[in-house]
Amino acid sequence: QVQLVESGGGLVQAGGSLRLSCTASGRTFSTYAMGWFRQAPGLEREFVGTIWSGGITDYADSVKGRFTISRDNAKNTVYLQMNSLKPEDTAVYYCAAGVVGFPSRRRGDRYDYWGQGTQVTVSS
Repeated sequence: QVQLVESGGGLVQAGGSLRLSCTASGRTFSTYAMGWFRQAPGLEREFVGTIWSGGITDYADSVKGRFTISRDNAKNTVYLQMNSLKPEDTAVYYCAAGVVGFPSRRRGDRYDYWGQGTQVTVSS
């Protein structure tokens, strides 16, 4: 069993930055792909990006060039650095863990463990 705890959300002005963290319990963190998803009110959950154990990343087109995912396997932590934030980035952000291959990376149902979410609000 893996438990995920996100932190770092908050209120920021458009153009600003935030860094989210997601810390996992358990010894097998390094073997999991770690995904970030978000959900805005009234909308479906949306893929943000994924990082695999070797550090390879993939991002949604909407965040590419602005968001960066990294991981520190020694700390069982994955990060989402968000720069040049826009009001449309406002959402609850979730981290997720699973044994996920590249073709399935954007499917939330492929991830086995989820955090509780952290709110990110970007004001215009």
